[in-house]
Amino acid sequence: MADVTTPPADRLPDDTDAALAARGIEARDEVGLRLMLEEHLKGYTLYRLTPAAARRWKCRYRIMFEATYFDCQTVAEAYARALVASLPTAP
Repeated sequence: MADVTTPPADRLPDDTDAALAARGIEARDEVGLRLMLEEHLKGYTLYRLTPAAARRWKCRYRIMFEATYFDCQTVAEAYARALVASLPTAP
């Protein structure tokens, strides 16, 4: 069975980090990202997946909003991906 590895809590995936930087967002911590997300998104649901679901989908968290969802390894990554998706595209 494949084990679900978690990246360091203070490190976002490169694609997400680049997308935040392209939009001028400096926050990279869980709380800062959550506060910014709540300014831009009316509502969302964050799930911590069960161990069986985490093994199956190879992720630990799922964030859902509108008709979109993202599977992520950390809460900060979930907030960051949802924030990027809720903002207009970078110029």
